[in-house]
Amino acid sequence: MEYNVVPIQFARLGKQYYFDAVHFDVKQGDKVVVETIRGLELGFAMKPPFMIDEKELVSPLKPIIRVATSEDYEAYLSHKAEEPEALKKCANVVRKSNLEMKLLQCEYTLDKQKLIVYFTAEGRIDFRDLVKDLANIFRVRIELRQVGARDGARVLGGIGPCGLLTCCTTFLGEFETVSIRMAKNQNLSLNPTNISGLCGKLLCCIQYEDENYKEYRKTMPKQDSLVSTPDGKGKVVQLNFLNQEVKVQFPGMGSKVYKVSEIQFARAAQEEDLNGSPKELKALEG
Repeated sequence: MEYNVVPIQFARLGKQYYFDAVHFDVKQGDKVVVETIRGLELGFAMKPPFMIDEKELVSPLKPIIRVATSEDYEAYLSHKAEEPEALKKCANVVRKSNLEMKLLQCEYTLDKQKLIVYFTAEGRIDFRDLVKDLANIFRVRIELRQVGARDGARVLGGIGPCGLLTCCTTFLGEFETVSIRMAKNQNLSLNPTNISGLCGKLLCCIQYEDENYKEYRKTMPKQDSLVSTPDGKGKVVQLNFLNQEVKVQFPGMGSKVYKVSEIQFARAAQEEDLNGSPKELKALEG
């Protein structure tokens, strides 16, 4: 069975969710009102409606309630304008409660029946009293949501080690899994300082080139393997994947760099043992 869906996005770089568009002629860029687990929200259509198979749906499909009116959009903008001040009030209450949590942002639902507060924390936080205090201040339902370190970095933003704005605050819509295995696959330094981002997790850009390096490894010898060169047999001591070059060490004769096409080596599985990492490195994965 197929459904007519439209992908809706709520935050500028947030995840896109499918909604049933069967009763509405929604165009790309249109503002729509939908019901989510957070409540009534205004979202933006990222593409025109299209058909997808039922197997592609990861959750029950919810309908679009209506195309947003000018009043809906004005209410949306009004709530957005109030959120910075609401966050300050929340921060004051958290400070007085001596809770070990970092507030990131807050947002009202479109009907302003609920205030959702996002935060990060090292462990579990007992915020039952905090919810009561905030409910007394704002006179709406309060929902506190703990998010991960990567989501926290997206909200706060910053400059990455490359000197550019972080990917998560400029173009990265969804976070992909990044593993220590990927860093090893690219012969990166496993010093946590060198391969972790502002969030304390592995740099997202490690994932971008991982497939390329997997292909490179199929055409290159393994580190420390023996190869035949025009100058005799030697041991591979360094690999340059991008230039397709290897540095070969000869017994008592120093070393020399060769193009992969200039040497001969066993074309068996070239994949090194990329498994097994200390706990402190595993903690960086995300």
